[in-house]
Amino acid sequence: MKKNDIKLDFERYKKSGLEEAILAKNKSISQLEKIIEIAIYEKKNLLFTKLSLKKFQKLTPLISSKLIYDKISRTACLQKRYINKKNCKICIVAAGTSDLSVVEETSKTLNYYGFHAKIINDVGVAGIWRLFDKLDEISKFPIVIVVAGMEGALSTVLSGLIKSVIIAIPTSNGYGLSKNGKIALKSILSSCSPGILTVNIDNGFGAACAALRILHSFK
Repeated sequence: MKKNDIKLDFERYKKSGLEEAILAKNKSISQLEKIIEIAIYEKKNLLFTKLSLKKFQKLTPLISSKLIYDKISRTACLQKRYINKKNCKICIVAAGTSDLSVVEETSKTLNYYGFHAKIINDVGVAGIWRLFDKLDEISKFPIVIVVAGMEGALSTVLSGLIKSVIIAIPTSNGYGLSKNGKIALKSILSSCSPGILTVNIDNGFGAACAALRILHSFK
């Protein structure tokens, strides 16, 4: 494969406020290495998502050593950025610890853009008292990203209790009818609580980008 076969949009931020990101899933090792080589040559940063540890370990050491890799979120980037932890406007709320990889993908995407997010884990509706204990804290954030699998009820519950913008991420965690996240997605899309923004299954990157667009709109 030639470098010219790969087209990277390094001007995307000027157009949309969001930079080029690379979905590593289904890309070959050769493709990933060429992309990284181009970014290094152009002196640009890149965010990689859905980059499995197995695939990361198959990269040549010279290439992999250039990446800052996180195995939980399965994200990587070429350069660290300053994260402004003051005036945090985003809270990520997760139903259970099984959703951690999606939570971390969301968080790491926001970090890539210099934003910090408060993370509140394990407050699913099966033990709803845990959510109520954190409700005052959660309600202080103008944007709340809700991560939940199974039936995906957490976003509906929160939407009925706080004024914040709710961005819901259905996850593939579940079994039986809830397997692969389709029930959670359909449940959130069918919510009787109006105004919930919903992204695709396990799409922490997309939820983070939605939050960033909202923040950009108030600048």
